[in-house]
Amino acid sequence: MKLDLPDFKARNIQDHKELGESGALKLLDAGRAWNLAPALQAGGAIIFPHLGIRVCGHQIAAAVHACLDCGAERVLVLGVLHALTDELQDARVRVAAARGADVTREATWGIQGPGLSGREDWLHEFSLLNFLFLWETEVKRRGVKGPELIVRYPYLAGGRPHLLPGMGELQDLVHSAAVPGTAVVATMDPFHHGIGYGEPPETALFPDAGGLDLARRRIEQGLAILKAGDYWGYNQHCVSAKSDGRDAGQVLRYLRGPLQGHILDLVWEDMAPEYNKPDPTWVAGALIELQPAQLERGDLH
Repeated sequence: MKLDLPDFKARNIQDHKELGESGALKLLDAGRAWNLAPALQAGGAIIFPHLGIRVCGHQIAAAVHACLDCGAERVLVLGVLHALTDELQDARVRVAAARGADVTREATWGIQGPGLSGREDWLHEFSLLNFLFLWETEVKRRGVKGPELIVRYPYLAGGRPHLLPGMGELQDLVHSAAVPGTAVVATMDPFHHGIGYGEPPETALFPDAGGLDLARRRIEQGLAILKAGDYWGYNQHCVSAKSDGRDAGQVLRYLRGPLQGHILDLVWEDMAPEYNKPDPTWVAGALIELQPAQLERGDLH
């Protein structure tokens, strides 16, 4: 099946041009509504969305400020590698259907990003463009170099993130005494809903008619599954909730351990025009703070 996806990368680049520096600074100022640096200093993490920047830019800005304010020497940013090609999509479907049993045979299995050898699907990715745009704007405003920024795109965690090629590098960054002070943040849009995403018209909800309540419940369910360390359960939760965070979420949990997540802000964007589909067709984005948590009886490791 030939995929027919909107060119979100081009849309983001155009948004940045239209906003300019002044528009970016307004979003960055709005991001001061939250102080999330303490969560990173405590060994927690932040999840932010990658919807249109006008919709969620203030949430992304909060993550940018936290990274710059927490005192970390390095920031590891986990991006979403969307299935923008048939090869990527087919592999994702196979892994989800087979409990990841054959994931090691997939050519697309692994972690990609700047400075790494191997596949370069990430060059066509858009999930971190808004973050990088606001990061560069804020660093310029502060007149600082900022911490080292390490961008990575995991693909096909498949319930076994510890096996991902390239995971050793990330573990060294986060845990090695030789590389102190690494903050970890990730992007995901954890709930896609509506007719354009395969929901039957009779059960598709508009955001303000129960849809956002459903989104909040489903996102919280995913956070609880991640906290427990049930990687395969989370993978399949993302399939049913139509979350694009299946890989970034598993890698984040593996690196940081059990985290208690709290939704600080929830927004949505209409995607019906992008896909030329009927309403309701929309995506929820959330700003999520994650604090280190103790495992409860019965939680998985």
